[in-house]
Amino acid sequence: MREFMDGAEAIVRGALKAGCNFFAGYPITPATPIMLKMLRELSKVGGIGIQGEDEIASIGMCIGAAMTGMKTLTATSGPGISLYSENIGMAIMGEVPLVIVDVMRLGPATGGATTVSQGDVQFLRWVTSGGFPIIALAPSSLADCYTLTQRAFNLAEKFRTPVFIATDKEMVIAQQSVETDAFEDLEIVNRAPTAEGNFIPYHAKKLADVPAFAPVGGAQITRLTTSMHDEHGMLTKKPSNVNKTSRHLYQKIEAHRDELEFVQLDAQEGAQTLVVAYGISARSAIEAVRLARAAGKRVAMLTIQSLWPLPEQSLRAALRGNVAAPAEPGEESRSFVSRVGPPSITRVIVPELNFGQYRLEIERVALLFDSRLEVIGVNRVDGELIEPEEISQLVN
Repeated sequence: MREFMDGAEAIVRGALKAGCNFFAGYPITPATPIMLKMLRELSKVGGIGIQGEDEIASIGMCIGAAMTGMKTLTATSGPGISLYSENIGMAIMGEVPLVIVDVMRLGPATGGATTVSQGDVQFLRWVTSGGFPIIALAPSSLADCYTLTQRAFNLAEKFRTPVFIATDKEMVIAQQSVETDAFEDLEIVNRAPTAEGNFIPYHAKKLADVPAFAPVGGAQITRLTTSMHDEHGMLTKKPSNVNKTSRHLYQKIEAHRDELEFVQLDAQEGAQTLVVAYGISARSAIEAVRLARAAGKRVAMLTIQSLWPLPEQSLRAALRGNVAAPAEPGEESRSFVSRVGPPSITRVIVPELNFGQYRLEIERVALLFDSRLEVIGVNRVDGELIEPEEISQLVN
């Protein structure tokens, strides 16, 4: 079926497909359409939608709802993420599953409320104190908005952590005609609460394991704290307990980096240039690659769907000229399995609507892979999208 829709509608449909039954948020351009659609649709499926009195209250309600067994979503923009930050830290510390959509706009502060940007990339990575790893996905199409929203809920449930969807004003509010029958549905992951009995709220056999949830509706007391705690949820300053909790919060994501890499690689044998793009800029990059190939140039493209953790393995494979095996529906990772030929990449181009925030990450991995590589950024911060020609003219 072909429909005329925007990214907000695709995200809402993906959230409902994933089983989302609670939303709380506060109006903010350009994320408001997601809130309005969620408030409209949740009542139809027996869910709860709330417009909070402000951003702080909204994410607080989401955390509370999540810990009572609901699948929760909130949506905001950069200024809202600023207000969310303390409670995001609480969700990380308390291991609360939560999906947060950040519809990026030009900043800082209130900046350009109706102006497109990709300026929150590093902000999301380091959004709260402590420096612990986070998971952030980035859709570059309406189909991605639908499927990656489902994936975000799956990852939030699996790893008991807040998961970000990093999108932008153009992706969310620009309407286009799409074939929705081609939208991919994932197998939905639901939390598996432990059996009632001798329940320990934060017990994990190994540092990289994820604690089970408390049985919802039972008589078992579950503690949730913003402070450093032991496996019983009790505040502690004992070094061995502090060390264990800290390393657990780190390892439960870092030890699973490989299964958190989601990319699409369009390889070409003998390509000298690799374009690495994400979000709305990936659309321009796809057209740029088409233009460059039409001109006889050989170029490969890596579209990043998982910004954080940085998909280092996928990037190194793309630099080697490897091809990604097609992912089966519902598959949780893409692995690179076949060689195209000897490494030929000499230049990496990273287009983004900021001053090069993600390029710095790509550069770090690329130069460790081969110090002779040239990493070039294509950047705009004037509120306009990157033109394909701005990218294609840099292809070797």
